[in-house]
Amino acid sequence: MGNSYAGQLKSARFEEALHNSIKASLCSGSGDPQPIFTQLYLEPVHYPGNMEGLSASNGLEVDGNSDTSSPPPPYLHGPSPDSCCTMDGFCQAGRDLRLVSMLTEPIQVPAGFELVGAKSPSIPEHILVCAVDRRFLPDENGKNALLGFSGNCVGCGEKGFRYFTEFSNHINLKLATQPKKQKHLKYYLVKNCQDALCKGPLICWKGEISIFSSAMTSGPPKKRHRGWHPNPLVPVPPTAVPVSLSFPSGSVLATPTPQPPVAGVLQPQPVTAGETVIVPNNLLNTSGVRPVILIGHGTLPYFYGNVGDIVVSPLLVSCYKGNQLTEKTLSSLGLNSSQLLSVETVILLTLQYLARLGSEQIPLREVFEQIVLKAMLICPGGPSISPAQLPWLARLEASVSGGRVQVLVSQNSLGEGISESLRSLCNGPLHQQCLPTYVVIVFASKMSGNEFCVLVLGKYQARALAEGMLTTNEFLKEISYELITGKVSVLESNFKTTSLGDNLDKQLLHIQRQRKGQVIKAFQGDVTNHIPSQEAATMVPPSESELLSDMFQIHSPQLSVARSLLSLVCSIADSGSQSLDLGRFCKVDFLVLVPPSHVLVNQTAHRIQQSGVLVDLGIEDASSAHQTSDQYVVRLDGDFHAKMEAFMRKVKQNPYTLFVLIHDNSHVDLTSARSGSVCHGELQGIADRVVNCQEVLEALNLLVLQVSCFPFTLQTRQSRISVHNEVHWPANTGSLVSGPLVYFGLRDYSSSLRWGVASPILRCDDAFEKMVNTLLERHPHLHSMVIRSYLLIQQYTEAMMALTSSPSLRDHITPETLAMVEDLISAPGREGTRGRGHMLLVRVPSLQLAMLAQERLEDVRDKLGLQFCFAILLGSPATELSLPRHFANRLRAWQGCENEDWIPQTYEDLEGLPCIVIFTGKDPLGETFPRSLKYCDLRLIDSSYLTRTALEQEVGLACSYVSLGMVQEPRRAMDPRDQETDKTNDPQGPDLELHVDLKKSQSNVSTATKASENGVSSSNVPDSSQKPSTSSCPLGGKAGSIMMDYRTVPGTTSSSPCRVKQECDSLGNAAPCPSNTPPSFSPRTVILSHAAYNLLAGESGSQLSSFSLLPHADVGWSSLLRPRFRPNLQGAEQSLFYRQWTVARQHHADHEAPPVPHPRRLLLSGPPQVGKTGAYLQFLRILFRMLIRLLEVDVYDEEELEESKETITDMSEATPPARTQWPDIKEIRKLPFDLFPRDPKFRRASSVYTDKMPKGLKDPKLEGESQMPVKRETVLIRLSMFAAHNAFHHCEQCHHYCEGSPATQLSECTFHAFTFCSSVLGEEVQLHFIIPKAKEQHFVFSQHGSHLESMRLPLVSAQDPSLLKSPIFTPTTGRQEHGLFNIFHAMEGTAHLHILVVKEYEMQHYRKQWPNHILLVLPAMLNSAGVGAARFMIKELSYHNLELERNRQEEQGVKRQDIWPFIVMMNDSCVLWNYEKVPTCMYSCEEVDFNLRANSSGLLLCRFNHFSLMKKHIPFGGNKDFLVKPKLTNPAPISPYQYVCAPDSDHTLLAAPAQFLLEKFLQSCSHRLFPKAVQNNSNPVLSIDSFLNIGSEVSVCYFSSRPHSSNLDHQGLVFSGLLLYLCDSFVVSGLLKKFHFLKGATLCVICRDRNSLRQTIMRLELEDEWQFRLRDEFQTANCSEDRPLYFLTGRHV
Repeated sequence: MGNSYAGQLKSARFEEALHNSIKASLCSGSGDPQPIFTQLYLEPVHYPGNMEGLSASNGLEVDGNSDTSSPPPPYLHGPSPDSCCTMDGFCQAGRDLRLVSMLTEPIQVPAGFELVGAKSPSIPEHILVCAVDRRFLPDENGKNALLGFSGNCVGCGEKGFRYFTEFSNHINLKLATQPKKQKHLKYYLVKNCQDALCKGPLICWKGEISIFSSAMTSGPPKKRHRGWHPNPLVPVPPTAVPVSLSFPSGSVLATPTPQPPVAGVLQPQPVTAGETVIVPNNLLNTSGVRPVILIGHGTLPYFYGNVGDIVVSPLLVSCYKGNQLTEKTLSSLGLNSSQLLSVETVILLTLQYLARLGSEQIPLREVFEQIVLKAMLICPGGPSISPAQLPWLARLEASVSGGRVQVLVSQNSLGEGISESLRSLCNGPLHQQCLPTYVVIVFASKMSGNEFCVLVLGKYQARALAEGMLTTNEFLKEISYELITGKVSVLESNFKTTSLGDNLDKQLLHIQRQRKGQVIKAFQGDVTNHIPSQEAATMVPPSESELLSDMFQIHSPQLSVARSLLSLVCSIADSGSQSLDLGRFCKVDFLVLVPPSHVLVNQTAHRIQQSGVLVDLGIEDASSAHQTSDQYVVRLDGDFHAKMEAFMRKVKQNPYTLFVLIHDNSHVDLTSARSGSVCHGELQGIADRVVNCQEVLEALNLLVLQVSCFPFTLQTRQSRISVHNEVHWPANTGSLVSGPLVYFGLRDYSSSLRWGVASPILRCDDAFEKMVNTLLERHPHLHSMVIRSYLLIQQYTEAMMALTSSPSLRDHITPETLAMVEDLISAPGREGTRGRGHMLLVRVPSLQLAMLAQERLEDVRDKLGLQFCFAILLGSPATELSLPRHFANRLRAWQGCENEDWIPQTYEDLEGLPCIVIFTGKDPLGETFPRSLKYCDLRLIDSSYLTRTALEQEVGLACSYVSLGMVQEPRRAMDPRDQETDKTNDPQGPDLELHVDLKKSQSNVSTATKASENGVSSSNVPDSSQKPSTSSCPLGGKAGSIMMDYRTVPGTTSSSPCRVKQECDSLGNAAPCPSNTPPSFSPRTVILSHAAYNLLAGESGSQLSSFSLLPHADVGWSSLLRPRFRPNLQGAEQSLFYRQWTVARQHHADHEAPPVPHPRRLLLSGPPQVGKTGAYLQFLRILFRMLIRLLEVDVYDEEELEESKETITDMSEATPPARTQWPDIKEIRKLPFDLFPRDPKFRRASSVYTDKMPKGLKDPKLEGESQMPVKRETVLIRLSMFAAHNAFHHCEQCHHYCEGSPATQLSECTFHAFTFCSSVLGEEVQLHFIIPKAKEQHFVFSQHGSHLESMRLPLVSAQDPSLLKSPIFTPTTGRQEHGLFNIFHAMEGTAHLHILVVKEYEMQHYRKQWPNHILLVLPAMLNSAGVGAARFMIKELSYHNLELERNRQEEQGVKRQDIWPFIVMMNDSCVLWNYEKVPTCMYSCEEVDFNLRANSSGLLLCRFNHFSLMKKHIPFGGNKDFLVKPKLTNPAPISPYQYVCAPDSDHTLLAAPAQFLLEKFLQSCSHRLFPKAVQNNSNPVLSIDSFLNIGSEVSVCYFSSRPHSSNLDHQGLVFSGLLLYLCDSFVVSGLLKKFHFLKGATLCVICRDRNSLRQTIMRLELEDEWQFRLRDEFQTANCSEDRPLYFLTGRHV
């Protein structure tokens, strides 16, 4: 054997070798046959001509004509060895490879291999199953397939075929041309929803790449011996051979002629009767039914002959495999292995179930599974039944069916019973047969026990089961095949006549001639009014522009869902997984992916435009938003590449923008890109290529939000979405805020059947179903949807005729059809409607049938003269809407549109237009229909829709918001128990989740979220420029979404157009305008087929609801049995159920998903047409608001302290004249210094005495009031583009300012010590600078660069607008993250020198957070000091540096006075500042003590009266109060009176600094310490050389003891007290004698220790004028090691 039978086996030698091998096996201890082929490999036969060049040389197969490396072509070879099977459809080992035979066979596919289908020219109706290494198959683009071949035979299991030529011989392709894998490997094979193997997408062969792989280079030898590793020969077990699931024309398999068996070779053997079933010819034509064999327990026989006339279904087979359940699954079901049912019990349960099915019901797997599970729980193991008892018990169970179920007990095999049943179908005339619906065939085998199967012979049931096995793509392809090949011609001939027997075309032509060119009046009349067609074409209803009310609103459920989505985003950011850093983003951008529907694109773009979200997000301005909204919507078809690539480029180029990729209606196409192809004209797998591509998965600034009405296919075990990242629509939305509207959805339609009203809104057209059943029996070869479509066309045709010209046809039309057409024609003529009417939606999934229906109905309508009464539109996702001009003019008139070129782009634009929309396409894709939609005709949706998604999405077309009054009354009529059952609870609603998530974290993100939830808006007034529609033609009302505009109807008035865009995080008003009352809206009427009606009617008896069906065709059940799906499961509970019990099929995009869900992927699920679009657009808005909240700050909002009007007037009059050069030092020195503190933080501080003090400053405060913490008023403001930012701000403009480059290391900064002598401290001070390399140009170094000499200062005369002259010093502590040190935007990009002044122990924190900033590190002795010490050091440093710079530049010829002398000391909380035209007196925010000292010493301080400053409230860091507590014990709270005590007393010692205790004591007890100063502005307390806050009711007069200092004139001023705080040698007794005090005035002398206190009293001769007592000496309540302060009080005598 070997390659292409290059070696031949001689018969004699073969028999001898076989004999020797058998003999050796019998002699050996092993039962395995010995190798026999190695010795039989002979030399190849030489063919005529020169064929040597065709021998294999390198193991590679090369395409093209120069196939020199391939073995000789097999079609040139001699016959195959006579030891091999050569039967078509079988391999050489005799194993069946036909797909119809292997549908349910377990096939072991090695890792890296794919199951593919090969086509053989000898049996074109069959597909052969092969396993091929996927490396040798092309990718989705038809490329990257390795040259050569590697495959296995799935029949006999032989592996390692390295040439396709060799493999084609093995599987008996019998090719007449050169074998090529590109030509003969046609399809991928996949599992369908019944878990049966079926034909999948085409293999896309376009090109190969030449890559040498190890598997190829180490390939087989030129001559391979198959006997190297032989497997033991085993007999072939009879296997089930299910037949093709489609209905090919003439697919009859000829019975193969058995060949003589060859010993040792496996091939189909002639089998005895009962093991082979020959399907009779013309079975379908003779019996009128294509029998369906339901696989039961045991092995089905082979089927030969006319196998196209039977169908083998694995529908219930999983229910019989209880022994395959794992212990884990049994445990989850509350079972154990001892409770499994016996085969006999299962047979009886099957009979019970079938006997109780109705005449128009079909078996459903999910129903029978629950029966089996219940039996296991109630009766473990089942009763013990003997073989003799089973037949009569089975017949007993079947007897209750009235003959619909029969039991056939076979004596020899299942095949015998099937053969007998099939033969009986063909015997006798068809009309004499009374066939049972089900035949249960039982065979009691002595070897394998009882076996059984079910033969379905009921015509309705057999057809429904066979059609239900087809996927949607498959049955649409079958319909297309029937229409193209002309199989429907017989059916068409039946409909060429009316129900009365008249020729339809002739009758219509006669009616048309009778009209004589006139047509029926479109409105303001009835069908009897005829007018000329020209007049009808120009009829336009009166305009209603004054009644238009267009308002965009966000309602409570949408806001709740949007907040829940935001909460999830915050949870991801706060999770610590580093998946999302919200602090990096300052913008939000988005793109919406929608299924391939032109109308849906227009609808979504209009929603985006109407919502104003583009303007709110700041990505478009109001003038262009309505023109660019369609750029944010991508249709997932072949043209998606350009927009998607542009979007991903934006994602990469804008790392500080948070992008949201919204995949709307994400359940529509989740086919894997690897298996995707063109199915029924639609590309599949595109969504997988987009949302699951590597770029999208890895982008850290991209969120993926998948939105779906039916998210079941996204909720499998392999889901890419975490169960914690799901948001579900609130279960009970109640009535809307905007009016008395309530959502009416799928569950409401089901529950409406219990209302008991005379005209239900969910109906089944029984008369239509009877007609259908009659036609189905006449045409068994046609798909039922074809028959239903032709009948539906006839019904609408005759209804139009009956209502216009042929009333005798009324009795032949179903009442449902007649009522809908009558309403369609007559509604526009009713009084007050102004020509408005209803929409009738007819669902026709097949495009060919839909086009046929439109063509036929338009022809009939026009011939009847109704062409101006209503429109007939083809609603195809592949095309835009096409509407005749006269209907578009009518819409324009109703809407007051003056644009003559306007055409409707969405179904909502058809509001009020009488029309029939023939809605086609494989699935509804989420289009919203207008409120004028009244009827949904779904009579074509039948048993082919047996998954939950397929069925519910059809009924979802009718879901909408309706008036509460329309459903309240029928609901009240329900039984109270029904009402209780109808209620659903969602224990984990979004509101609850939001509450938990937003409260759990104190992070920057969560804090921002809370603020954005509180309705913070960027503006206080709605922006009129952001109104929803700026086009000249407003579009129609919104039917399904809450995000809609209410429109008035005739009879209502509106005072004025009301176009208001609701603020982003607030609810809509109760009504659009006070005088505008929303009209009432009723639920739409839905007409269903009988099969769909039963599933939607809810569970009753043997019928289950649609909720329990397989959720989607792309998923399968993960277990043979599962718990019952409770109808009240919703939201999170439903998701958990599907995540446990469903798995993605092989062609599903999630089939090979990573084991861990993607962290940045969210799921929003909600009912159809509930308002999800508005919710996710609102989510984008509040997400942006949250990011903006990170850019918003609380600033102090307090009125400034004013002194008096006279003082303010004097100050304003002192404004210096304008100068060409500023600052003018002489002019500035003339300005008076304002001693009065303006900053509101000094509201409770002592006032500074001035010349013009008001009589009363503040109200007296109660004792102890100062102990209460004072909450300063703040207001939330949005940062402008010129604000200062903290470390959480990132943007493209300033990242270089605060962030180090990736290559920057902390070691690239240099450390420099700067030493100077402080005149005040009287000692040398050493500060340290940490200077980044890029900032060294601001400093002067020694020649060797090691010593820092000075900081450069510019010249006063320098005119450089790009440079800020004054160095900026910012003292800070504890705010390395929250301090506002990023002043790049505040300086508008101007070059400046910014120095952070930090404490030594915090240096590393600031250095790490701000690597590009210069740090000035204070000495360690100031680690516990406050901000005043830092400012003092800055002043001393700046004074010393100014002298150094003057000396340095003087040497260069610069005058000393030309050196810029100013510095800026800025708090770390200054967020915004700007120059204002109106005078404001914002204080400079410096400490009062520092300012008073600086002013008195002659330094120049400026306060800008026209300078507005905002200080951010930062709750982190800064200098906070100490928590005063005892050092050793922990008693009750301590009052300020306990902060001091008598020296050496037994007092509770406190753990707080002495200075802090002293200041707090003085603030709280000043009324006791200085009683004569309380509320006495005329007699202040004199404080020398210092300012201490001694309470707000006391004013303090500051006086400096320094020579030549500037002080207030104190002549004539009498003081009520004297405060001496750590006075130095400048304070002498002579100075004190210059001042006058009231009698009884109080003295307070404060010193560092008791010795200094006594020396100060003596040095200043205080005892001459002041009286002291020993008990008036105090100390702060510190222990001695904490160095308490001491003070002595006295009274003036």
